[in-house]
Amino acid sequence: MTTNITNNISHIYTPFKALLIYAKSKTEVNNYYGTNEEIYVESYDISKNGRPVNAHPLSAKESILLADILKSGQDAKNTFLKCRGIIPPNVLSINSENEGYAVWYTPPMERQLFFVERLGIPSLPAKIPAMIWKAGRESLQIFAVKGCRKPHVQSLLYHAPYFSMHPDGRVCMGSVRISIEPNTCLEDFMSLWESYFFNSYFSHTIDGGSKVSVNIVQLWQEQGRTLQKFPENYLVKTDLTLQKIL
Repeated sequence: MTTNITNNISHIYTPFKALLIYAKSKTEVNNYYGTNEEIYVESYDISKNGRPVNAHPLSAKESILLADILKSGQDAKNTFLKCRGIIPPNVLSINSENEGYAVWYTPPMERQLFFVERLGIPSLPAKIPAMIWKAGRESLQIFAVKGCRKPHVQSLLYHAPYFSMHPDGRVCMGSVRISIEPNTCLEDFMSLWESYFFNSYFSHTIDGGSKVSVNIVQLWQEQGRTLQKFPENYLVKTDLTLQKIL
């Protein structure tokens, strides 16, 4: 998949503060260093050449800033993949840790698909099969399933019939810039990944092959031309069930 990243801005982080924590004594219990009264925190500013300078006791202002940073990080961890309300009925599994993931289902539908010009496939609406999505903050796996009903744990998974797919279901996102914040709620998380996938241009197969039983270019040319229901008999079965990816 390809996208225009001309306007992307790189964020550069530079050190500006260092903390050194002193303990009066070390206890034997849980390797814990003293009590609050036995700890002293020294703060250093970082110079332009990266050296610690201006050593001083941690000030009240610096303590408040540090507390705000730690609280912000904890708040983000606590809100990642949390729902605004009732869990959407198409959600199959959630792991809401900061590096967690969600698994959800979308039924057969019509979607606008985009293809690079060299494939010779018009970018038109087309009928697609039911899909299983498994995504974290930086990666996406998708599979196809047959039928129109919500899958169960023993449902068979099929290779997703698209370009830019690895054999294990991972999507090659190419130059698409993924930006999902650590405090993203579940509803926005799913919407973002579906948008990234469907609004990008399909451009190539992985290692020159595709996981459908017919020519993939001809398949999507026909789907765009006829708007017929996706022919599920062209799907290729994996060795996975839904339970194996939860």
